[in-house]
Amino acid sequence: MPNYIFGNISGVNEGDSFVNREALRNAEIHLAPVAGIDGNPRVGATSIVLNGGYVDDLDLGDEIIYTGHGGNDANTNTQISDQSWDATGNKALLVSEMHGLPVRVTRGHKHKSPFSPSSGYEYGGLYSVVEHFQDRGVNGFLICRYRLIKQSPLSPKKIDIKKQLPKGNEEIKRTPTTILKIVRDTILSQSIKQHYDYTCQVCKIRISVREIGYAEAAHIKPLGLPHNGSDTPENIICLCPNHHVMFDKGIFTIADDFKLIGLNGSLIVKDGHNIDLKNLAYHRDNIFNQ
Repeated sequence: MPNYIFGNISGVNEGDSFVNREALRNAEIHLAPVAGIDGNPRVGATSIVLNGGYVDDLDLGDEIIYTGHGGNDANTNTQISDQSWDATGNKALLVSEMHGLPVRVTRGHKHKSPFSPSSGYEYGGLYSVVEHFQDRGVNGFLICRYRLIKQSPLSPKKIDIKKQLPKGNEEIKRTPTTILKIVRDTILSQSIKQHYDYTCQVCKIRISVREIGYAEAAHIKPLGLPHNGSDTPENIICLCPNHHVMFDKGIFTIADDFKLIGLNGSLIVKDGHNIDLKNLAYHRDNIFNQ
């Protein structure tokens, strides 16, 4: 089982060149020796390579419309059959979209784009998959397409799925940009959501897109000024988008016995997830619209 790394690779910078696919693999940028999508439906897609494999690809630099894999004649680059969302790489990119995982993008010299190198391969940085849709390609067959948007550089992180929740950060890191941006522990958020199988702790509904779960990690005591909540499991709950907004806006809150205040019902809390009651008290006193 490959050791999939999400995010930038230590020692590799945007714009670095590589002579061939083997060099990309040795640098751990793209482990798949041939496929354009690296990853699987269990963990997501860590990386893609654009190298002229699909005529429907569109590269605008900071925005890419990427064609999924399947149904393509490797010798002629001609689409000869429909693509499927269930294909390994296509579903891996869906997981990256639904779970907010960064995708490394590398361009090869065969990729027809002003951003491509004249020879070999060039690392283009991190992108986010923000949309997926199905379209009919220039050859008349259905293709799976993804819109990727370039994101700011991130620290390299390894996704390690464990039953025990990570500790997270008591103090929130900040990186200077044009504004003061909070760096959230996305591995921690993923772990909380996986702990609940992407099921809302309030309404018990699991949102699923093509069998891929979607939920949001909500901080009980908000991060940043003036609240200064911590990015730790004790301060995070798993909610659907509706209840996340309602909780952040103070429409409902949670008692120490996990009964909801402002809504009917109780918060579901699984073994292994210890919620700090001081954070609940803070939300009741400072966020809840009494």
